[in-house]
Amino acid sequence: MSTTPLIPGAAKDSVPAQRSRGTAKSTGAPAGSSGSEGRVLNVFSHGFLVLWAVMIVLPLIWLLLGSFKTDSEIGASAWSMPTNWNLDAFERAWNKGHVGSYFLNTVIVLVFSVPLTMLLGAMGAYVLARYEFVGNRIIYYFFVAGAMFPVYLGLIPLYFLIKMLGMLNTYQGLILVYVAYSLPFTIFFMHAFFRTLPTAIHEAAVIDGASHTRIFFQVMMPMAKPGLISVGIFNLLGQWNQYILPMTLMQQQSGFDPDRSMLTQGLVLLNQQQGYAGDLPVVFAGVTIAILPVVVVYLVFQRQVQSGLTAGTLK
Repeated sequence: MSTTPLIPGAAKDSVPAQRSRGTAKSTGAPAGSSGSEGRVLNVFSHGFLVLWAVMIVLPLIWLLLGSFKTDSEIGASAWSMPTNWNLDAFERAWNKGHVGSYFLNTVIVLVFSVPLTMLLGAMGAYVLARYEFVGNRIIYYFFVAGAMFPVYLGLIPLYFLIKMLGMLNTYQGLILVYVAYSLPFTIFFMHAFFRTLPTAIHEAAVIDGASHTRIFFQVMMPMAKPGLISVGIFNLLGQWNQYILPMTLMQQQSGFDPDRSMLTQGLVLLNQQQGYAGDLPVVFAGVTIAILPVVVVYLVFQRQVQSGLTAGTLK
C-alpha cells in the first residue's frame, strides 16, 4: 500500500487554480464582462437621469424668462433673453392679479392642515405599529384602501357633506378635508417607519414608569424625526398643489369666491383674465410665484427627505 505525500505548497496552489478553471469553464465568459456590463448600465442610468433633469429644468427656465419679457418678446422667441430685467410682471401679478391674496389663503390653510395631518397621522401610525389589539390589521388596511381611493369618486358626496355641515367656502372645511385626504398616506408611511424603531428604548421607558403619551411625544417622536420630515414635505407639496378639492369646496352658489380662493384656483382665474387682456408675463410671473416656495422647500430639506426615505431600509 503506497501513499502519496501531501505537499503543502502544491495543495495551496492547485486548489485555487482548479477553482478558477472550474469557474471559467462554468461561466464561459471573460473576466471583464461583468465590469463592462456595469459600466454600460451606469452610463444608461446616468443618461436617463440627465434627460429627466433637462425635461424638468427647461420648463422652469422658460417660465422664469417669460416673467421678465413682454408679450411681443414671448411671441417672437421662447428662449431669447429679456431686454429689461425688471419685476413689473411680478408686481402686477401680486397686486392686480390678486396672487398675493391667493398665496395668503393657501398659507393660512396649510399652516393648520399640515401640522394637524402630521399629528393625527403619527399618532394613528404609532398605535397601529406598536400595539396589538383586536381589529388592528383591519383598521390599518382600511387606511391603506383609503390611500388607493381616488378623490374624484367622492367629490359629490363630499360636497354635500361639507355643505350640510355649513363649512362650504370656509377655511376650516377645507382644512378638515385636506387632513382626511392626507391621513391614509401619512399613516401608511409612518406605520412602516415606526416598526423599524428599536423596541428596547420603548420597553425601557415603560419600565421607568413613563405614560403612553410621554413615550410617544418624548421618546418615539424624536426618533421618528426623519420620517416625519419626509412625509411632512410630501403632504405640504400635495396640499399646496391641490386643485380639485378647493375648486369643489371653495365656491359660492354663483361661482368662485376670489376672497377665499386658493393659489391653484387663482392661477386659473389669472390665466383667464390675462389671456384676454394680452398680458402673458403676468401669468408667467404668477406661476413662478407658485412654484418658487415648493422648490425652496425641497432644496432646503433635500437631505432630510432622502434620509427619511432610506431610514426604514437601513435600520
